[in-house]
Amino acid sequence: MSIKVTILGSGTSTGVPELGCGCEVCRSTDPRDARLRSSALIESGDSRLLIDCGPDFRTQMLHRPFQKIDAVLLTHKHYDHTGGLDDLRPFCRKGDIPVYADGHTVEHVKSVLPYCFSEVKYPGVPNLMLHKVEEGKRFTIGDFEIEPIRVFHGRFPILGYRMGAFAYITDMSFIEPDELDKLKGVDTLVINALRFSKPHGSHQTVLEAYKIIDYLKPQSVYFTHMMHHIGLHAKIEKVLPENVHLAYDGLEIYI
Repeated sequence: MSIKVTILGSGTSTGVPELGCGCEVCRSTDPRDARLRSSALIESGDSRLLIDCGPDFRTQMLHRPFQKIDAVLLTHKHYDHTGGLDDLRPFCRKGDIPVYADGHTVEHVKSVLPYCFSEVKYPGVPNLMLHKVEEGKRFTIGDFEIEPIRVFHGRFPILGYRMGAFAYITDMSFIEPDELDKLKGVDTLVINALRFSKPHGSHQTVLEAYKIIDYLKPQSVYFTHMMHHIGLHAKIEKVLPENVHLAYDGLEIYI
């Protein structure tokens, strides 16, 4: 199965540039240093999946072909990953959109978008069909067989997703050994790295991500969910291992 991954956003919750900041990254004219909130579009054959739908979703899709979205996979309930769900309205003209998430996130979506799930709906609201992802159970959407991977965002369990030789992990601070082993054999890994080395309570750094990479040994790795403290794209790329890269908005990865 061949897969095309488009990184729609590679930034953390504040985005880059960060409001009120005048650091060299936030002032950079390199478009690779401008990072919308993290999200990715995954395509294979006739199937198109969206991983996370944050507040920048509308901007991310404005200049892309208007095509159906077969499903949305949510990693967790935080606003920078769910704040754009209402902007799925136009895509619902092509059919109802299934949204897959863990139980906590399903309940969160119901609470913040109650008008989407009432018996009498206001005309034009997005038609979203919520599906609870069961821990350890694979599921199929179109051409994709999807394996949920449990990781921890601080003390809060969230989801990553594996699809064949590709996996997408964001907002992780640590992963338990049994779940890490579910990622063995992945060729292409998109994984979060908030900044280079200063520890954070709920996100891993580049140096911490290296430990995952050394264990799994994927062919290609792309860091996402980065803040401005990651450094300038052009400079950091030069010091990363040959198979490790900083993702950037609009990057296309073919697997």
